[in-house]
Amino acid sequence: MKVVCVLGSPRSKGNSSFLARRICDRVRSSGAKVKIFSLNKISYRGCQGCMACKDKLERCGVDDDLSQVLEAVRLSDCLILATPVYYGDVSSQLKAFIDRTFSFLKPDFPSNPMPSRLAPGKKMVFILTQGQPDEDQFADIFPRYDSFFRLYGFSTTLIRVCGVFNPGDVENHPEALQWADETAERLIKS
Repeated sequence: MKVVCVLGSPRSKGNSSFLARRICDRVRSSGAKVKIFSLNKISYRGCQGCMACKDKLERCGVDDDLSQVLEAVRLSDCLILATPVYYGDVSSQLKAFIDRTFSFLKPDFPSNPMPSRLAPGKKMVFILTQGQPDEDQFADIFPRYDSFFRLYGFSTTLIRVCGVFNPGDVENHPEALQWADETAERLIKS
């Protein structure tokens, strides 16, 4: 199994990154090939709206460090996205990545019953951590992004942990650790 993990937090030892790395370590120990990309450590731009991915190319027309990440996702079996909630949404680093995944859609995607350029059967784990302990706050984030990733053909799993603000808080959250471990086990078995 090929796993690509995209860390959207600017804090390399933040809560979302911790959970993602925990899953990656478990699936790697079972023999999976794992690539981890920390978006805050690479140089890239957001979508430029150039439409090259629909008019001229079958990939994103912007050539920067994110090109290798998008190609790795294309070749993967599983994508792990991890982000803290910043101002009611995913981090700006992850949002720019998600915008660039528009290149995964075929030019006629609005009317095509098979709109994705990606191979079918990919899995995705979406990890969201937030300092706000109220689960009703920001509950709209995952459904919004899930609709795009389902359009690409991903089957998605959400791990959402509320009330973890400071780095390391999630390590004292047994339920979150259990969710991560169970998710890793499901990925290994699939």
